[in-house]
Amino acid sequence: MHDDRKLVEARLRRVLDERIRPAVYPESLPLQVAVWHAPGEPVPVAEGLAAEPVPIEVGSRWGAPWGTSWFRVTGTVPEAWAGRTVEALLDLGFDENMPGFQCEGLVHRPDGTPVKGLNPRNQWVRIGAPVAGGEEVCLHIEAASNPVILDYHPFLPTSLGDRDTAGHEPQYTLARMDLAVFDETVWQLVLDLEVLGELMAELPADSARRWDILRAVDRALDAVDLQDVGGTAARARARLTEVLAAPAVPSAHRISAVGHAHIDSAWLWPLRETVRKVARTTSNMTALIEDEPEFVFAMSQAQQWAWVKEHRPEVWARVKKAVAQGRFVPAGGMWVESDTNMPGSEAMARQFVHGKRFFLDEFGIENEEAWLPDTFGFAAGLPQIIKAAGSKWLLTQKISWSQTNTFPHHTFRWEGIDGTRIFTHFPPVDTYNCSMKGAEIAHAARNFKDKGKARHSLAPTGWGDGGGGTTREMVAKAARLRDLEGSATVAWETPRAFFEKAEAEHPEPPVWVGELYLELHRATLTSQARTKQGNRRSEHLLREAELWTATAAVRAGFPYPYEELDRIWKTVLLHQFHDILPGSSIAWVHREARATYERIAAELNAIIEAAQRALAGEGEVPLVFNAAPHPRAGVPAGGAATPRGDGATALAPRPGGGHVLDNGLLRIETDARGLVVSVHDIEADRETIAPGTAANLLQLHPDFPNMWDAWDVDEFYRNTVTDLTDADSVTAGEDGASVRIVRSFGASRVTQVLTLPPGERRLVLDTEVDWHETEKFLKLAFPLDLHAERYASETQFGHFHRPTHTNTSWEAAKFEACNHRFVHLAEPDWGVAVVNDSTYGHDVTRTVRTDGDRGTTTTVRVSLLRAPRFPDPETDQGVHRFRHALIPGARIADAVREGWRINLPERRTTGAGAVAPLVTVDNEAVVVTAVKLADDGSGDVVVRFHEAHGGRARATLTAGFAVEDVTVTDLLERPGGDGAAPVRDGDRISVRLRPFELMTLRLRRR
Repeated sequence: MHDDRKLVEARLRRVLDERIRPAVYPESLPLQVAVWHAPGEPVPVAEGLAAEPVPIEVGSRWGAPWGTSWFRVTGTVPEAWAGRTVEALLDLGFDENMPGFQCEGLVHRPDGTPVKGLNPRNQWVRIGAPVAGGEEVCLHIEAASNPVILDYHPFLPTSLGDRDTAGHEPQYTLARMDLAVFDETVWQLVLDLEVLGELMAELPADSARRWDILRAVDRALDAVDLQDVGGTAARARARLTEVLAAPAVPSAHRISAVGHAHIDSAWLWPLRETVRKVARTTSNMTALIEDEPEFVFAMSQAQQWAWVKEHRPEVWARVKKAVAQGRFVPAGGMWVESDTNMPGSEAMARQFVHGKRFFLDEFGIENEEAWLPDTFGFAAGLPQIIKAAGSKWLLTQKISWSQTNTFPHHTFRWEGIDGTRIFTHFPPVDTYNCSMKGAEIAHAARNFKDKGKARHSLAPTGWGDGGGGTTREMVAKAARLRDLEGSATVAWETPRAFFEKAEAEHPEPPVWVGELYLELHRATLTSQARTKQGNRRSEHLLREAELWTATAAVRAGFPYPYEELDRIWKTVLLHQFHDILPGSSIAWVHREARATYERIAAELNAIIEAAQRALAGEGEVPLVFNAAPHPRAGVPAGGAATPRGDGATALAPRPGGGHVLDNGLLRIETDARGLVVSVHDIEADRETIAPGTAANLLQLHPDFPNMWDAWDVDEFYRNTVTDLTDADSVTAGEDGASVRIVRSFGASRVTQVLTLPPGERRLVLDTEVDWHETEKFLKLAFPLDLHAERYASETQFGHFHRPTHTNTSWEAAKFEACNHRFVHLAEPDWGVAVVNDSTYGHDVTRTVRTDGDRGTTTTVRVSLLRAPRFPDPETDQGVHRFRHALIPGARIADAVREGWRINLPERRTTGAGAVAPLVTVDNEAVVVTAVKLADDGSGDVVVRFHEAHGGRARATLTAGFAVEDVTVTDLLERPGGDGAAPVRDGDRISVRLRPFELMTLRLRRR
């Protein structure tokens, strides 16, 4: 037989494009259109409906960037269309390739009832099926003219990312506003041919099944009269019945399709627009659920559900009805799909507390899965947090984006730093925007790495990022793929149903230990420094607010601010979304974030000061409040006292230029350039700085990644480096314990103050950068005389070790990594820590000196600032302040303690006398991360702590109040938890902890 395969395939493409698809709407007539452009920000629905519009013609330009236009479309259904299905086709000027990334609309009836959302892949509104003829049509479209930020030539700098700079030129051309007859038979034929054509393209050319499909398609096309597609569509469909009915082979891969619309809570649009995106998407999904009995839709991010409830009560009513039917599924149990690298221990815990509690309170639903399809890698402390929240599964897709190494599993158990294992799935479809294309389904089956052990995967199905969700076309395709020869099978299922089946099928999957590092988007650890600082400082202010108000409530009857703390926590958690905290959103988002963090800081500081005043009482005794989990200078952890003074620091000129700082513990030498050339540990008689090098070295790199400017730093950035050694001035500080350095470079200026506090083993570096560079990367380097094959960096509820070498491609790919408050490097008897108050990105490298002592130089470099131009062309321009400290001779215990200390500075006041802590712990390895009152208003005291050094620990927790009972709880403060049970003896509670074990105790007061 002659090979006519390409001929038939080309025929299929042209006939579909030029004859069959256009025949889905065989008759149409224009609607009358009028528009009112809302001034400023979006207006309430009632105001938009009441506004008086003016006529506008199809083909007219409309929509200033970030504007809102209310279109009114009216018309009459012709009598001649009686008995047929009629739809309104409403094209605002869409580009079908950009669902979620351009203009969108929400259609309302005249009474304000939302109908459905409009986007490039969903432009229809059903008028009637069938119509009687003569119906009057009146629809109102709340249209958002969101500008296209990520265009066909991506990553070009644009001023469109902030309303203040976007201008007022119309962005879109009104394209089509018609009433049309919908021919469902032709539409079904389109789906038949698309599914078979896409499947055929994925089968081997010598496959009998491929040729069966080819011949059936050829016969179907023969049956189509190109001048009467509607009249011959049923005949053409009949010729496809046999090939569509052929069942899948028993060994076919099984796909659980989950309706999905990954909506970024902010990204290339501001938070206020996400509120409307969620309303549009949920309107569409509830309508689709009503039309399609098998369809199931899952939506994560409790914040987005809360937005619907608050802002769109009519949509919320439809959502609640669909949830009750089990078809609109709350997923993930987190407040938002947050970044997981940078949020601190308590913040990561509270993501689950607030997310799960919302779904429990609203629907009585307990989420057992964490749902994070688009998060940029996963910290090694996360499994324990998931389990402590009462969950047991994790889904993500993003690791498939890794540049260098292909992750070896799709279904596995992920083991965290404490040994907790979580059943985890990476969908092999490799997208969280699956559209049921044959290529996607075939890729999932071929790509699945656990063949022979399992054959079940999940496909999040629907347009995402900017929302939109699942379409009726996707549902129709899934129906044809339910049991189709040559394809994986597809069935709509909830996330829970998938995980239960997958875990039962593969009860002993492979294990992956440690972080799930994304070999991409590493620069998100540094971009938008002010946003990251706002997050870090908010986390610590919240710790202080809870600690001091709980202490004051128990001791002085202070009113515990339940509602205020709940609201502020949710605001901080929202801003940990994986495009806000990572710094990858437009300028508008980060401008608002900075203002939000300032407002939060003012509110929390006021709460803290009021509680401390209630605790301190009236008096003139000088007091220091210490919110850190370790005592310092005689002030107990979680208490207040008069601090003791420890020694003094001597400042002297250094021969040859520079200065010498000496406090009897450390001797610091800076040269005439203001670089630290020696940090001598006097007790250990050990030099910290590698020979021939200098610390406090600012280094500047070019920074122009191949893609994803705010997200990525590519390894070649290291090929070129400028050491910033020239100083404008190097002077002794007036306090007699510091050195001040000023440097200028490019258009920027750095002022540093190096301080050696009396009686302390730490060199403090305060750095102020007036930053005006473009596409540059600023690092702060500490070359250490240390031989270390690995180093520790803090993560949630513990720390994680990474190698300093690059033996394998996996290690080499981690050239930029995340830490929280410290990194620690050590030889068996001596170590060094570098701690910070607000930075996350860093790198650690090692070289062996070829001359002299042939020792090892291990260099820690802290990432300070970047200057990408997309999506915010003015990223981080302006003044920034950072604080770091170098801790020679540090054990891991010192790194933990000093990391807390630099983030929780003392608060000084006067009062009647010392304030005893509400709780104390007698083992420095057991670190208390939260002291608060129980969220249920019972007055119980909740204490959360963990083993922080990586070993086993025994400790006694002593309450500063009468304890009636103690309960181990989960993160939601419900009875639960495993491990060794605590033993209570009056107000003393003895605990035993495994390495990095997390425990929450609820103490009922007598």
